[in-house]
Amino acid sequence: MGIILGLVSYALRALIWIVVFRVILEWLGVAYGKNPIQQLIYEISETMLAPVRKILPPFGMFDFSPVIVIIVLELLARII
Repeated sequence: MGIILGLVSYALRALIWIVVFRVILEWLGVAYGKNPIQQLIYEISETMLAPVRKILPPFGMFDFSPVIVIIVLELLARII
């Protein structure tokens, strides 16, 4: 049981880093391109960010959905 919880915790941490990388790519102005790693980052992160954006739309230039997703993932990782 401990191994499974450890793997879930690592997976949640990996998802946090994927969202962080997505934010960094957006800050750098890197558009969704043909790079397979970049596509993977965008596809995984978008599945988590899209539901939050439906509830909490962007405020002007600021999109707070990555912050909300990171907080939720961090809370889940700490609970596990």
